[in-house]
Amino acid sequence: MTIDTLATSEFMLNDNITYLNHAAVSPWPQRTNRAVTDFAQENLTQGALHYPQWMQTESNLRHQLAKLINAPSCDDVALLKNTSEALSMVAYGLHWQAGDNVVITNQEFPSNRIVWESLKPKGVEVRYADINAADNQAPENAISRLCDARTRLVSVSSVQYATGLRLNLEQIGAHCKKNNILFCVDAIQSVGALNFDVQQVQADFAMADGHKWMLGPEGLAFFYCEAGLRDRIKLTQFGWRMTEDYLNFDQHDWQRAATARCFECGSPNMMGIHALDASVSLLLEAGMGNIESRINENTQLMMDYIQNDNNLQLVSSPNASRLSGIVSFRHTKLNSGDLHKQLMQENIVCAERGDAVRLSPHFYTPHAKIINAFEVISDL
Repeated sequence: MTIDTLATSEFMLNDNITYLNHAAVSPWPQRTNRAVTDFAQENLTQGALHYPQWMQTESNLRHQLAKLINAPSCDDVALLKNTSEALSMVAYGLHWQAGDNVVITNQEFPSNRIVWESLKPKGVEVRYADINAADNQAPENAISRLCDARTRLVSVSSVQYATGLRLNLEQIGAHCKKNNILFCVDAIQSVGALNFDVQQVQADFAMADGHKWMLGPEGLAFFYCEAGLRDRIKLTQFGWRMTEDYLNFDQHDWQRAATARCFECGSPNMMGIHALDASVSLLLEAGMGNIESRINENTQLMMDYIQNDNNLQLVSSPNASRLSGIVSFRHTKLNSGDLHKQLMQENIVCAERGDAVRLSPHFYTPHAKIINAFEVISDL
């Protein structure tokens, strides 16, 4: 199926809705709705009779996620509840010494800030790279300047949630590798929207929940951990599923799983697994290169409207290398809270972030819907 056919056949939003909020929570495609409906019906009529088939779906999801992020193996992918849990696995799995520091940016979503700040009682310093002047000074340089001999880890969002600023992860990863610094990427605002390759960017850890650009449900995330680092992460959660021989319920001499399953302590979210498996299959079928290209088109269309309207001020960087699916702007005559409220009343679904209105269409969003949103804005 072509990407255009997938766009028209898989997404069934009501005609009166203009959905520009994929950086928050995405609508589901048809196949995901069917997967959940079928799973619910099977539970209703047969219970867990076919649980081995459910486990096969789980295995398939790991393989698909590994392909989506180009992980060396599906053994490197754990299925956790959310991005915050995965970040906590890293933060509380590493051995810290007083005087160590972590470098993040000053634009991070709380998930990638609070977890590192919580280490301060251990004597760990958190350093905040100022990337607000991204157009004048490369944000990657601001990050590297804060690193020193006591920097244990750099943790950044691949795309900043409020401004849509896309970081050059390859540059940051190369700096970390050269200086023996661990590199962690909160990829929730890029996976499913932009090409993301854990090997190319030399990420040691990466994580993302499925409910944004991956078009899946809340409550299920992937956690990538580079194979050579798995044994260095101290486990902080324990249960039957994180053992090597996890289906041997009578064992007493257990050991942690050799794969990333060691980070999964208990029963899996099987309904979420069925849903995300369907959603990721659509992304792979459409092709991430095609998806990124369409999202870039939508992004440029929004920027053109904003830059050609004297009443609007662009917050996001217009630099082509910084484009993501997120465009934020302000209105010169309306505060962002009032503007957001009025747009929502018109069924233009968006978000208010960082004292700006944030728009985030996906690849399937018709240009006509984006144009309609800006026609409404121009009439306010």
